[in-house]
Amino acid sequence: MDCKTPSGKQGDYITLQITLRENVMKSFISRTVAAAVAAFALSGAAQAADSVNVAFFLEWATPNQIAKVNKAYDEAMGVDVNWTDFSTGVAMTEAMLAGDIDIAYSQGLAPFVTAIQQGAPLKMVSIAVIYEANDCFVKNGLGIDSSNASELEGKTAAVPLNTMADFSFRKQMAALNVDISTMTIVDQAPADGAVSLADGSVDMACIFGGASAKAAGEVGTPIMSSAQKTDAGIGSFDVVSVTEKFANENPELLRTFLEVTDEANAAWQATPEQIRKVADDAGMDFTTTKNQMAGFVFPTIEEQVTKFFGDSGEAAAAAESLGAVFVKTNIKNYKGSVGAAIDGSFLQ
Repeated sequence: MDCKTPSGKQGDYITLQITLRENVMKSFISRTVAAAVAAFALSGAAQAADSVNVAFFLEWATPNQIAKVNKAYDEAMGVDVNWTDFSTGVAMTEAMLAGDIDIAYSQGLAPFVTAIQQGAPLKMVSIAVIYEANDCFVKNGLGIDSSNASELEGKTAAVPLNTMADFSFRKQMAALNVDISTMTIVDQAPADGAVSLADGSVDMACIFGGASAKAAGEVGTPIMSSAQKTDAGIGSFDVVSVTEKFANENPELLRTFLEVTDEANAAWQATPEQIRKVADDAGMDFTTTKNQMAGFVFPTIEEQVTKFFGDSGEAAAAAESLGAVFVKTNIKNYKGSVGAAIDGSFLQ
């Protein structure tokens, strides 16, 4: 659903977020969180799963897609592993709460944090990929770049709300001193945002996904360069998240899933054969896949344990920081620590 706020009024962006998430997502989460918790309480003795349902993104190329295609997960885990693609991390959360998905691979940190703030019984158990913050493309011909970014005020932007692209949007606009409360924000998935940018429905589109970013780049230009985002400290990473129920009932299956993923990352050499296999599974062409993956970092289990998890790990710090951003939209009702939902024990 697309929502717009009138431009030029303070608080309109907040109103947009409240309206969108309360009407579209919050009511769903409030029902399904309660149902999920109740189901777990009544489940009795845990039984090992005979199949595992995993969420992933198309247009998001990762080495573990080779293990996916080769059925390495099924063989190592001893169960059928069913993969379903989603357009946003928010949709992944909804499917997890509905009981349709056990593991979300490469869910954005932003939708994970938003779900935890709503009380969703989920855990972050691994870091999937580290990457440059998503780009926000300004329509070519507008004459707007980082030097005069304030001219975006009063303009329209397509942003997939409560995703890492949304987080990047907020961070970039803050770095460029753009007042987003003056903008009309349209909630659109990346592919739709790229189309809207091309047909002139929006002035800027914030995008993730290789093919969608390529399409947006044909008609627009990133408002900030890679160097500018790095200098501003704007970066991103995606996570592997699971339902608490699955983690509690199937810890060995989860550990094996993470081990197979780590093995696939270690085996990645970016050979033409590997790139072609991933490209086919990701729904992208060879060149787009190669270029996208060149900017990705896939941390080893050891790197994750030492750098991201633990009391002083970057995962909890980043999640808490990102959570503070979304507090400003008045969607937070989680009273605990976001860090309590971060569990690196399954990497051990």
